[in-house]
Amino acid sequence: MTSALLSLSALVAATALAAPAAEAAPRADRPTAVPAGWEAVDGADLARINAEAETRRAPSAERDGVSALAAETDLVAIQSVKNSRFVATEKNYAAPNTGALRARSEAYAGGWEGFAFEWDEANETFAIRSLANDLYVAVEKNFTGKSQNLLRARSESAGGWERFNLYYSETLDRWAIQSTLNGQFVAMENSYTGSLQYALRARSADISGSWEEFVIYTLEG
Repeated sequence: MTSALLSLSALVAATALAAPAAEAAPRADRPTAVPAGWEAVDGADLARINAEAETRRAPSAERDGVSALAAETDLVAIQSVKNSRFVATEKNYAAPNTGALRARSEAYAGGWEGFAFEWDEANETFAIRSLANDLYVAVEKNFTGKSQNLLRARSESAGGWERFNLYYSETLDRWAIQSTLNGQFVAMENSYTGSLQYALRARSADISGSWEEFVIYTLEG
């Protein structure tokens, strides 16, 4: 998978990722925290998913979302199943929450809601780069309180804090994201109020429901 970011002006269409091909096997034994029916996805699977996905229109604020198949691209939009909103990068937030990820947009509107999934063959994990500020998403394990394990697009390179596993349920047609830093799954904080309402945090021990479930749309480059 390419790690190069494509022009934001080219992001004019989206389609949801479908199931990995039937012949694709999980990368490893399923962890006990991962329910039956959820399978790990690697970079090859993601490319195959993009190529074989059935067209599905993603809500777009810029136009009435032209449906198109986006083959072999790593550019995506992420929608929370819990509140049906798209994840955005809050690049204008003041420190310490600059670059916080929140599921707060009603539609995909451009770079604020765009991300690049980059597969690393050496350690078999994904890095997530925000198209809003060209920075990698990290898990803030040293934050405290409601911000502990907050996802923030704030790193210029991808190390241990910026690595994730990706899981897919064909039955549910939903995705889950797991931080390799703390082994926790990303959840959307639907009950939060204030500036961190709908924030994404790697804080769930397992995939327990819609709080940890997402729909992922590929963006045409």
